[in-house]
Amino acid sequence: MARRPRRNHSPAFKAKVAVAAIKGENTLIELAQDFDVHPNQIKQWRDQLLEGATGVFGE
Repeated sequence: MARRPRRNHSPAFKAKVAVAAIKGENTLIELAQDFDVHPNQIKQWRDQLLEGATGVFGE
């Protein structure tokens, strides 16, 4: 089985997927199928968004 070439997703796409994951209306598996990315990638983007969210409000 051939490997899929590496894809570069835009920051806007990553944010859209991460926000959908945070909302929790669908499972990671469902989101992965909808957005055609691996569930682990969605989890990583979600975690990055949550970590960066604290910077919005400053220290």
